[in-house]
Amino acid sequence: MASLGGGAGDKLGQRLVMAFDYGTRRIGVAVGNEMLGSASGLDPLPARDGIPDWAQIERLLAEWQPDLLVVGLPIHDDGSESEMSVRARKFGNRLHGRFGKPIEMFDERGTTQAAKQIAAQGGHRGNYRDRGVDGIAAQLILENWFTREG
Repeated sequence: MASLGGGAGDKLGQRLVMAFDYGTRRIGVAVGNEMLGSASGLDPLPARDGIPDWAQIERLLAEWQPDLLVVGLPIHDDGSESEMSVRARKFGNRLHGRFGKPIEMFDERGTTQAAKQIAAQGGHRGNYRDRGVDGIAAQLILENWFTREG
């Protein structure tokens, strides 16, 4: 999908990547190593109408030092974009503008449903408003990004 920024080309295949599952109440976060192709979900970030605590994101980036940021792009099953797609792109643009890291938007179709199934298998009772699956969704976005074609 679309990419913002450059850099990290010399580390291709060896980058530490951080993924975000954008939401209006919570933003899921995961990190992973491109060489290993595995990802781990982190605690989600609270958001107010989609606006995160940017200082919290700055601390995460300082701690993990990712080479690339991947933002899940919510797309309808027919491939069309939604209002959330626009908001996720804006979030990606702001991440790039604030922190100067390369950004890739990545089709996240199906990740929330898959995350809910994984959570249910782990005993989640289905109250996603209070106990979301944002970290799992971000992890799935990143794992899918690792296995993408091309």
